[in-house]
Amino acid sequence: MISLKQALKLSASQISALRAELKEKIKANNELGAYIEQLTNTDLSEQYSGVPIAIKDNIQVKDWAITSCSKILQGYIAPYNATVIEKLLNAGLAPFGRTNMDEFAMGSTTESSFYGKTLNPLDHTRVPGGSSGGSAAAVGAGLAIAALGSDTGGSIRQPAAFCGCVGFKPSYGRVSRYGLAAYSSSLDQIGPITQNVEDAAILYNIIAGHDEKDSTSLNQNFTPSAPALNPNRKLKIALIKNYTDEADAEVKNAIYKAADALKSAGHEIKQCQLSSAKYAIAAYYIIATAEASANLSRYDGVRYGKRADCDNLKDMYALTRGEGFGSEVKRRMLLGTFVLSSGYYDAYYIKAQKARAFIAKAYASILDDADLLLMPVTPNAAYKFGELKDPLKAYLSDVYTVSVNLAGLPAISVPVAKNADGLSISAQLIGGAFNDQSVLDGALCLEQMLKN
Repeated sequence: MISLKQALKLSASQISALRAELKEKIKANNELGAYIEQLTNTDLSEQYSGVPIAIKDNIQVKDWAITSCSKILQGYIAPYNATVIEKLLNAGLAPFGRTNMDEFAMGSTTESSFYGKTLNPLDHTRVPGGSSGGSAAAVGAGLAIAALGSDTGGSIRQPAAFCGCVGFKPSYGRVSRYGLAAYSSSLDQIGPITQNVEDAAILYNIIAGHDEKDSTSLNQNFTPSAPALNPNRKLKIALIKNYTDEADAEVKNAIYKAADALKSAGHEIKQCQLSSAKYAIAAYYIIATAEASANLSRYDGVRYGKRADCDNLKDMYALTRGEGFGSEVKRRMLLGTFVLSSGYYDAYYIKAQKARAFIAKAYASILDDADLLLMPVTPNAAYKFGELKDPLKAYLSDVYTVSVNLAGLPAISVPVAKNADGLSISAQLIGGAFNDQSVLDGALCLEQMLKN
C-alpha cells in the first residue's frame, strides 16, 4: 500500500484512481469487517475529494450516518464536520468510509459493535483489538492508507499493536475532540493509525492544534512535528522493568530486544519500576464509567437516534435505552451511575481521582530523569475470539495502556517483532505531557533500527 507521504504527492487524477482501487479492495475483503460503510453505494462517496483517510464511526462527518456502532443511533445523520475532518479537508485529505468499532468505544475487541465483529488481518480467528479495531484492521490489511481512531484507555495503541501497524495517542488537548462522540471526556483523544511512524507524524500535524470549539484544547501555538522528525536525537529512555517482566515470554523478549536496538543507536537505557500499576485499572474504570454515565444520558429517544414506541415518557426512556444499548455499554453505564450515586461518590469516585493524581505523579517522577518510557502495549499478542469472555479479565488486559490516558501523556505503539504464530508484537513509547516530538523521534529511530 502506498504511504501517506507518497499519496500527498499524487495528482488529482492519481488520487481518484487510488480511491477507486481502494473501493475494489474493500469489496474483495468485505469478510474482514473493517468497514461498516464504504460509501460505495451512495453519492456520498464522492462528496469529499482528496487523499482517502478511513474514519472511525464516532467522528462526525457531515451528511454521513455516524452511529458509534450502536443500535441507539441508527438513523442519525451528522449535521456538521468534526474539527479533525475540517483539518483533513483543508490539507487535501478526505474522509473515506466508516470503520467498525466497539459500541461507543467501550471494549477491547470490536466484538460489541452493533454491526458485528472485525477480524484480525493477520489471523482471522483472533481479535483485532479495540475499540478502534476497524481502523487498525483496515490499515493492517492494506485497505486504508491511514485512519483516524480514538483512544480513551488504549483504543488506538492496542488495536494497532494487534494488527501490526503504528498507533499514536497524542497528549490530551493537542487534538480537538469537537465532533467526537464522547465516552469519557477527560480521557478521550483522537489520533492516527498508520503504516509507519513518519505517516503518523504527518497525519498528527494535520489534525493537531488549538480549537476554540473544544474547551479542553491546548491554547498555545502548535509546532509541527513531521518536519522536525529526528531519529538521530540521543534520548534517555526508561525501560519499565516490572511491566515488561510481567508480560508473556515472547512479548518480554521483544521489548528487551527493542531496548537493545535503541541502546545500539546511542540512546541511554535505564531500568525503572512504575509503581502505579495496581491502581491504574481500578481508577480508570471508575472514572471512565462515571463520565460515560453522564455523557450517554443524552441518548434518551428525545433528541436523536432510535426511539421506542411507548405510551408515556418514562417507558420511552427505559425502553429506548434498554433496546438501543448493547450489554457492554449497559454494564459500564450502570457501574458509572453506581460510583456517582449518593453514599458511594466519596468512597469510589473521589478515591479514583486521587489515584489518578498519584499515577500522574509516578510518571512525572520517572520523566524528570528520562525523555521516554519503554514498555509493552499489551501483556500478550492478539488472542482468539471468545478467549476473554469474563469482562473483568478483558478489563485487566488494558493494564499497560490506561494509565497513559489518566496522566494525559503522549504514547505510540510500534511493531517490533512477530511471535511464533506470526502475530505482531509492539513496543510502547511514552513521553512527558506535550512532549509529543520526543515520542515520535524515538519511535522513528526504533522503527529504522529494526528494519536494518
